[in-house]
Amino acid sequence: MKAPASLDGIVRCPWPRDDALYIAYHDDEWGVPEYDDRALYEKLILDGFQAGLSWITILRKRENFRRAFDGFVPEKIARYRPAKIEKLMQDAGIVRNRAKIEGTVLSAKAWLEIMDKGPGFSKLLWDFVDGKPKVNRYKSTRQVPDETATSRAMSKELAQRGFKFCGPTIVYAFMQAVGMVNDHLVTCHRHDACQKLGSRRRG
Repeated sequence: MKAPASLDGIVRCPWPRDDALYIAYHDDEWGVPEYDDRALYEKLILDGFQAGLSWITILRKRENFRRAFDGFVPEKIARYRPAKIEKLMQDAGIVRNRAKIEGTVLSAKAWLEIMDKGPGFSKLLWDFVDGKPKVNRYKSTRQVPDETATSRAMSKELAQRGFKFCGPTIVYAFMQAVGMVNDHLVTCHRHDACQKLGSRRRG
């Protein structure tokens, strides 16, 4: 499916359709390189919660998730006790999946170990793409893969380090979202913009 012009006349990837929240996410966040350790943890966790659901479902609940999970600060989440898990299981504002909630805590502990012992979460992940985004030039969403050799390798590394809900497909969606790969269609107005952002190597 090629990128069509939206109601506002701007050519985008087709998946946001005409949903205002989805369009804002597409235009302002998706594909923008993210190097912050904590922000990368948050996005990986939310992509894990997406498994079996649509991203727009998670996006609509994102502020609820942030409130419920203490701003996705791993140092806080790693200390969650059973009572907190039960409280989260009663929170209708989030996805109440016990395995995913408990996985969030285990992943926070894994994140802390990477930060404490090295190499740091951002560096660990970005090293899989040599520190800068891979720019693809897809003309149709049919060309965009669900996973790649890189996402499989990253998934394996994360799982070995104790992360949960980090399969290759989840990881590839994460890589797209945080700009490790630029999968905006070439006809989308954000493709070139994200490419320029990605060319600015982090300091």
